[in-house]
Amino acid sequence: MRIAGVVLLALSLQAQSPSLDLAAVRSITPQTPVDVQIAIAKSAGPPVSAAATIYVLGTHGYTRAQQGTNGFTCLIDQNQPDVIAPECFDAAGAPTIEAIMFVAAERARGVSEAEIRTAVKDRYERGQFVPPARPGIVYMLSDYNYLADPDTHQITHFPPHLMFYAPFLKATDVGSGPGAPFLTDPGQADNLMVVIPASSHPH
Repeated sequence: MRIAGVVLLALSLQAQSPSLDLAAVRSITPQTPVDVQIAIAKSAGPPVSAAATIYVLGTHGYTRAQQGTNGFTCLIDQNQPDVIAPECFDAAGAPTIEAIMFVAAERARGVSEAEIRTAVKDRYERGQFVPPARPGIVYMLSDYNYLADPDTHQITHFPPHLMFYAPFLKATDVGSGPGAPFLTDPGQADNLMVVIPASSHPH
């Protein structure tokens, strides 16, 4: 498949850089070298990341490391501090990125995770945060996805995949069971629909 070919090309290019052992990275903090963060963030979207805006995590939250030209934004999202979620959002994802940056800034100030979750929920309810205004895509084609399993809550390596904005959708809207897409936050404004390309899924 074309997606699988792009992913393999991106990973082979990364392997040519002996100074970055990205496969050994298991956590991202403000002390993680900027070049490592950039490389992992870019690995999320090989079709778009070369010309994307790139953000990296610093001591006060995210800072811009590269100004892009194609409307995409790539960063390493952390909906909880111990995950690595490289993502490349299209232009419609700007409102979601605003919420992600808020979380990182609050975490840098020492605000508790419970307080941050409540603050994000409140901001969506008050309209300070809004869902994407149109359908769109979030690339997560990186081989460096270390995410929390929704059932066990353990950090696990997750295969390359694509996500699509799906505000407020529930399983009743898309179906459930084998072959159905996974919903990250069913019924919520920031919900995303996850689709794993067949070539990326373990058989």
